[in-house]
Amino acid sequence: MPPRPLRPLPLAAALCAAATLPTAATADGPPVATGSGGAVASVDADATKAGLAVLRAGGNAVDAAVATAAALGVTEPYSAGVGGGGYLVLWDARRKSAVTIDGRETAPRSLGPRGFLDPATGKARPFDELVTSGLSVGVPGTPATWERAVRRYGRLSLARVLRGPARLAQDGFVVDRTFRDQTAQNAERFARFRSSRALFLPGGAPHAVGTRLRNPELARTYRSIGRHGAGVVYRGAIGDDVARTVRNPPVVPGQRVLRGGLRRSDLRSYAVRERGAVRSRFRGLDVLGMPPSSSGGIAVAEALNVVEALGPPAAARTTFLHRYLSASRLAFADRNRWVGDDRFVRVPRGGLISERFAQSRACLVSPTRALAHPQPAGDPAVARGRGPLPCPGGGEPEVGQPREGESTTHLVAADRWGNVVSYTLTIEQTGGSGIVVPGRGFLLNNELTDFNPEPLTGLDWRTDPNLPAPGKRPRSSMSPTLVLRDGRPWLAVGSPGGATIITTVLQTLLQRIDGGMSLPQAVAAPRLSQRNAASTEAEPAFLATPERAALEALGHRFVTASTTFTPDPEIGAVAALERRGSRWQAVAEPTRRGGGSAGAIDR
Repeated sequence: MPPRPLRPLPLAAALCAAATLPTAATADGPPVATGSGGAVASVDADATKAGLAVLRAGGNAVDAAVATAAALGVTEPYSAGVGGGGYLVLWDARRKSAVTIDGRETAPRSLGPRGFLDPATGKARPFDELVTSGLSVGVPGTPATWERAVRRYGRLSLARVLRGPARLAQDGFVVDRTFRDQTAQNAERFARFRSSRALFLPGGAPHAVGTRLRNPELARTYRSIGRHGAGVVYRGAIGDDVARTVRNPPVVPGQRVLRGGLRRSDLRSYAVRERGAVRSRFRGLDVLGMPPSSSGGIAVAEALNVVEALGPPAAARTTFLHRYLSASRLAFADRNRWVGDDRFVRVPRGGLISERFAQSRACLVSPTRALAHPQPAGDPAVARGRGPLPCPGGGEPEVGQPREGESTTHLVAADRWGNVVSYTLTIEQTGGSGIVVPGRGFLLNNELTDFNPEPLTGLDWRTDPNLPAPGKRPRSSMSPTLVLRDGRPWLAVGSPGGATIITTVLQTLLQRIDGGMSLPQAVAAPRLSQRNAASTEAEPAFLATPERAALEALGHRFVTASTTFTPDPEIGAVAALERRGSRWQAVAEPTRRGGGSAGAIDR
């Protein structure tokens, strides 16, 4: 029997004063809801309602998750949609096992390891040149994910699941401040393309707050996918339009962008990957995460292992945070060196998530001083050894920092049968590539910018695990996670935020399990993100706490979190679930990204 969460620490309660009002309404709906018949949480009230409607219609958590995701493609199109990809972790209650679906985008056959180098200079093309282009568009995986999940694990037809989202696209949604701000941030990019300008910049300006944005073209796309299946994207008319748009972006006169090489054959050859989860143990609990091509499952597991290797839960808040930051720094050093698409590179998954490897990393952590920056990667081969562990371990290079977009979204769903879904999906950058497929109503991803365009510092063309290759999936930080207690789902957690996804999920789990916080408190608490960098990014609410000075005395350094997603310095946007007896508690953000939405139903 695993230990129960600790009594709330006095300081933790003070830090989470804002989270003690979980039932207060936000701009998007209540952030906490509880029910016995199922629950959904997302960043948007319309999306959460779409998932709940499917539960009421007899659907299960998988059906609800896909309906919620499709609705987010309407109301949060700059973060998710048909033109993107993602990762889904499912607890199948009937089989009593976890399933993961890797719907990550893939590189077209035309993109080789040096495909992002400028032929004229031999150097990587500027990021700003790649980010808004056909060259950065990968083969979308979201339609195939929806179809696989619903047909294999759902209770309803795909057409029935997509009915509500199609109606939402047809009728429209009310534009809020967050959506308008995101549009304004992308206005220059959207204005380059006829189709994007028509949808998001009517009259040359973003939709005003309070107006209704209708997308009948997306409604028709959803109805077509529901009627004909995902094959209409991969082998049919929608796919033809996608390939044509990537190869010949619909630029306005006078604009030039890089063309991509994606062809219909790339779409026809796409397939999701369905596997088991990355499984590790923490404080007697089972933690289930995504395997590669995501790095999230491995990095979260390793960091939790390091924290456990450092001893029982820390009573002092400063010690708790010091351990969290140290474990995260080490996990990122190892993630950057070792993890990529495991169909193309050897990923030492077993070693990285082993307790022995975690012990070899934890011995580097001093209780009285912060780890130096940057930390070199450890050698997971120590997991195969016996006897005393080397300390310090490693001998691998200090690897530079990759770049990763922030714009993603996350949702969770549970049902009365005990099925649980944690699903993170994305189109990469806020607004993806900026290119709307003409006549189809959805943005294309720019996911291929998650590849390293050239080897990171400390690596080369042979050793960097995240270089482009035909058919390869770029490494991701998406970390949809489930936690089992006594063999049954207890928690489901995930977040958007690029590389900060890993730290957001890790911090939320630690605060719930070790930090004595309730789940709403753990979600609302100020966030820190250490990714083996010189300084730790922090939300302003943390910078005003006494723990800042205490941690700085140990050698930690802090900078205000930077984000391009909203005008406010924020890290992540969690959606989470907790099983509480016979009821599900759904938890969304109370304020970040304008506040999320949780909903639940009773039997």
